Amino acid sequence: MLPSARIANQGGPISDLRINDQIRTKEVRLVGPAGEQVGIVSIDKALQLAADVDMDLVEVAPTARPPVCKLMDYGKYKYESAQKARASRRNQQQTVIKEMKLRPKIDKHDYETKKGHIVRFLTAGDKVKITIMFRGREQSRPELGRRLLDKLAEELADLAVIESAAKQDGRNMIMVVAPIRPKGEIAKGGGRKGGRGGDAEQAEAPAEAPAETPAEQPES
Repeated sequence: MLPSARIANQGGPISDLRINDQIRTKEVRLVGPAGEQVGIVSIDKALQLAADVDMDLVEVAPTARPPVCKLMDYGKYKYESAQKARASRRNQQQTVIKEMKLRPKIDKHDYETKKGHIVRFLTAGDKVKITIMFRGREQSRPELGRRLLDKLAEELADLAVIESAAKQDGRNMIMVVAPIRPKGEIAKGGGRKGGRGGDAEQAEAPAEAPAETPAEQPES
């Protein structure tokens, strides 16, 4: 594959490309508008050929020896590249992680309420980070947290899969569950509603691929 093709596939910054009289080299490897190889020609001849077909001479591979230049409609190229970039951003789906915090000795009512929120998050297509918070002597009973997470996993089996198994993280125990069906395929109205007081607040996540936005659930 020629250097010009690699540059086109990478979609490099348009502003980095030099065109026409901005190209400062004695000769170039010229590629025609349809991708045909013209060969190595002087810069003057390349500029004349561009003028003859009413196109721009665009340096698409400046580090090649000699640089690779292509005959193209540069204005049209910039417009199409911008359109593709916008379409790519629109189609990129953001992954969201909600967080639900529970205590190992949570009472039945709070448990059902918070499970309802988890169901709602999963139904909306979001992942959920479930955090069991240990305090004081509870830290010596990690089996309480694991038992609670196992119970949740079993009751959510129709909606979710375990993406990250339960593990100890300092004073907390964490498990991450993901919806069985990705966002966009989740049937409307498929989840139970929790209490009003448990709505999650979203915050920006660490810069890891892909960008994720965790939302923390207030402690009961």
